[in-house]
Amino acid sequence: MNSTSFCGAHTALVTPFRDGVVDYPSLGRLVDFQISEGIQGLVAVGTTGESPTLDYEEHIEVIRFTVERAAGRVPVLAGTGSNSTTEQAYLTKRAEDAGATGFLLVAPYYNRPSQEGLYRHFADAARRTEKPIVLYSIPNRCGVEIAVPTVKRLRREFPHIVGLKDSGGSCDRIALLHAELGPEFILLCGDDALTLPFIANGAHGVISVASNLAVRAVAELVSAARAGDLARAQAVQAQNYPLFKDLFAEPSPAPIKYALFRAGLIAAPEVRLPLVEFTAEGRVALDKTLEDLKLI
Repeated sequence: MNSTSFCGAHTALVTPFRDGVVDYPSLGRLVDFQISEGIQGLVAVGTTGESPTLDYEEHIEVIRFTVERAAGRVPVLAGTGSNSTTEQAYLTKRAEDAGATGFLLVAPYYNRPSQEGLYRHFADAARRTEKPIVLYSIPNRCGVEIAVPTVKRLRREFPHIVGLKDSGGSCDRIALLHAELGPEFILLCGDDALTLPFIANGAHGVISVASNLAVRAVAELVSAARAGDLARAQAVQAQNYPLFKDLFAEPSPAPIKYALFRAGLIAAPEVRLPLVEFTAEGRVALDKTLEDLKLI
C-alpha cells in the first residue's frame, strides 16, 4: 500500500467494554459510524484502545473484528507496540495474519531504552513484516523520545517504515523531521489541539482521539489545513478547541468514552483499571461542550 494512504484524518479507536469484557456490538457501531462520517483510517488497539490492559487474545480479536468490519473501506493500522520486543513481534505477526493494513508501534514504555535499543527494537519488527509501519513517539507517557537520527536510520534501512505519529508537542521537532526525512515520510499529529500547527510545519494529518465522535470536524480541519485554507482551518480549530482540551482533562480514554456513551455510540463508558471512570466534575464541563457543538 502506498504511504499516502496514511495521510489525512485517522481515529485512534477506543475499545468499548461492558461488564468487564469487550463490547463488540458497540465496536461495530463505532467502526460503521467512523466510515459513514468520512474518516480516512482507523487504528485498532492503540494506546487509546487501552492496549496495555487487553490480553493477547482480546488484542488480536479486536484487530480482526475491526479489519473485518471495515471491509477494506479504510486502512486499519494495528497497535502492536510493546515494551517487550518479543511481545511486539508476537502481536505484529498475529495482527498481520488478522489482515491489518499496517502497524502502529509505540516506543517502549518504562524501560527507557537508549536510542540504540530503540533502533534494535523497531528494526526487529521491521524484519518480520513487509507491511507498512508507523512509529509512535510519546515521551510524556513512555519516558523516551524516538530521536530524529534514529527515525532517519530506521527509515533508511527499512523503507516500509513509512511514518511517525508524534505526541511530543513540539512544532520545531515536526519541522525538523519534515526537513530531514522529506515529504514522502508521513508525519501524523498525536494531539488534537496541535493538529493545525503540526500540519503547518509539515505533518500530513492526525491520529485523533476526538474523531471517535467529532469525525467531520477533525476531517474538515485536516482537509482545510492540508489545502492551505488557513481561514477555514482556524475557524474549525477555534470551534472545536474546547472539545480537544476537555477530552484530555483526565487520563484518556475515560473522557472520550464518556462522550461516546452520551452520544449513544457505545453502551457503557467503562475503562479498565488502573484507569478509572470520568469524574462527575469532568462530566459537567464536557457535557456543556458536547451540547454546544451539538454532538449530543
